[in-house]
Amino acid sequence: MFGKLTWQAIPFNEPIALGAAALIGFVMCGVLIWVGVKGYVPYLWREWITSVDHKRIGIMYCLLAMIMLLRGFIDALMMRSQQAMALHSAGFLPPEHYDQIFSAHGTIMIFFVAMPFVIGLMNFAVPLQLGVRDVAFPTLNSVSLWLTAAGSFLVTLSLVVGEFARTGWLAYPPLSELTYSPGVGVDYYLWALEISGIGTLMTGINMATTILKMRAPGLSYTRMPIFCWTSLASNLLIIAAFPILTAVLSMLLLDRYCGFHFFTNEAGGNPMMFVNLIWAWGHPEVYILILPAFGIFSEVISTFSGKPLFGYRSMVAATMVICILSFMVWLHHFFTMGAGGDVNGIFGIMSMVIAVPTGVKIFNWLFTMYGGRVRFTSAMLWSVGFMVTFVIGGMTGVLLAVPPADFILHNSLFLVAHFHNVIIGGVLFGALAGSTYWFPKAFGFKLDERLGKAAFWCWLSGFYLAFMPLYVLGLMGMTRRMQHYDQPQWRPWLLAAAAGVVLILCGIVLQVVQLFVSIRTRDRRREPTGDPWDGRTLEWATASPPPVFNFAVYPNVTGEEPYWGMKQRALESMQLAQEPQYETIEIPRNTPTGFVTAFFAVVTGFAMIWHIWWLVTVGLIGAYATFVVFAWRDVSETEIPAEEVARIDRANRTARAAALQRMAARQKEQEPVA
Repeated sequence: MFGKLTWQAIPFNEPIALGAAALIGFVMCGVLIWVGVKGYVPYLWREWITSVDHKRIGIMYCLLAMIMLLRGFIDALMMRSQQAMALHSAGFLPPEHYDQIFSAHGTIMIFFVAMPFVIGLMNFAVPLQLGVRDVAFPTLNSVSLWLTAAGSFLVTLSLVVGEFARTGWLAYPPLSELTYSPGVGVDYYLWALEISGIGTLMTGINMATTILKMRAPGLSYTRMPIFCWTSLASNLLIIAAFPILTAVLSMLLLDRYCGFHFFTNEAGGNPMMFVNLIWAWGHPEVYILILPAFGIFSEVISTFSGKPLFGYRSMVAATMVICILSFMVWLHHFFTMGAGGDVNGIFGIMSMVIAVPTGVKIFNWLFTMYGGRVRFTSAMLWSVGFMVTFVIGGMTGVLLAVPPADFILHNSLFLVAHFHNVIIGGVLFGALAGSTYWFPKAFGFKLDERLGKAAFWCWLSGFYLAFMPLYVLGLMGMTRRMQHYDQPQWRPWLLAAAAGVVLILCGIVLQVVQLFVSIRTRDRRREPTGDPWDGRTLEWATASPPPVFNFAVYPNVTGEEPYWGMKQRALESMQLAQEPQYETIEIPRNTPTGFVTAFFAVVTGFAMIWHIWWLVTVGLIGAYATFVVFAWRDVSETEIPAEEVARIDRANRTARAAALQRMAARQKEQEPVA
């Protein structure tokens, strides 16, 4: 009745895994009990879990990313601790557990930290920057979120029931084939990524449609903020690349479940074809992640330099060139495959060429800061730290693009250091800059700057201490994923790397404290106008947090920096623009479709992993019934009366008018006496 599922699936003989599972269960139960005792369940269900508001969906994406960041970082802490003490020793992690940890770490950090973080920030900010009220397909947006959460739940569940893959985060065959991985670990990996990947693909379609077809009047392509351009490029890459991931994982599933031979060693299978296809998705995935981060840095640097972004059109061109070239470099991940000197040479040259538009961006950011009145807030510190760190990562990437050098460094810790140099220094620093920058817009109050800056310095110094030694170890010949070693000259560098991870841990602790302190003191951190940073783009034209409809009337865009132009006109005349004529606004009705669909996706995925075929049927029928019920809804929208729209907008206008009066009074005081 329960397929392969037995009591042996619970890791009773692995105290570390069992203890971690117990801790996670304890925390989850504690949170659920607290929510129930406080009476928050109806509110959370009504306003968050069933919400189709792009802002709340974006916030939930970011919350998911932060939770999974803690989970993935614990894996990193365990790996570094293991290697620090594994000289002539087995350490504290047995090989089979260590293999699961490094596989889970990579999977979690890419698919369930980096992806949700950048998608969450895009979800939150892009419609506001475009001057519209929501994304093109609000319910699909909710489904995408909860399918991503379903995938992360399956990965976490593998800690408690069964095991996770021992194959690395890309599950290369033939190791991931049934012959060599007969357990359920690879199946957890495959179904988690299939489910979340479908959600990501739907997000790509949704966001690209929103940017291409839904913009405020007058907001032409050449007037869009750079973050909208980088989001467009990222989502076009999602649409092009994620079907490849879905297809290649589906073929591996057919190998494992139906005895097919796509990637086996026998019967005409070709394991290298999996490597080809997974990296045809994998390298565009790097740019899917980094391009939105580039957009965030552009917004932050322009705002805190107090001037327009230097070379706007060259930034747009560089973004779209990267979007195109990102599909022409994937083979540099396996120069050692034996494709030949000509093929390797072409892909090596293309890998160097793609660094050119990235260099254009770096110089544009530097020229934006040059001559500006730079305010070194914590968001700006993340941006400056990124530029220094990412340049180092980019240079080591160009080095790895040289085939002879790659033959020496392939599969070494040099490669691990480079990859983290780009992902942490680029994507994660960008996500942290963006979350700091837009936090006041999302919640109406700023984060504590003192703690934010302290967290930044712990992260930055910890990063360099953790990963610069890995470059040295790679040059010394240490390969990645080693559970133990017998070279004493490696150990000092591994100890330094472990100390760096501890410093990063201090940064994470400071960020948790920062959030707690900021919430406790939120009343004195509020900025009533909705524009705490003196912003330049349309999201700062709304209240903080924005109302569910975003804009009482659609803004009429007349320049490249529409909100900055509005502010300058108001400052010149010392009065706000004339009050608009308010009308009733229709917004999409909240629906549990996304949450219920994800529930049945988890049921189906879990049943497929453990071969519980009757439960598979239940899950599929439930998912189909959910869509039928959604399709037959009588009422899909709700109305906000014009009077309510006017009340909300007038409150924000009153706060902005008061701010204008204060500015006028200050200017009068500063005028010289005749």
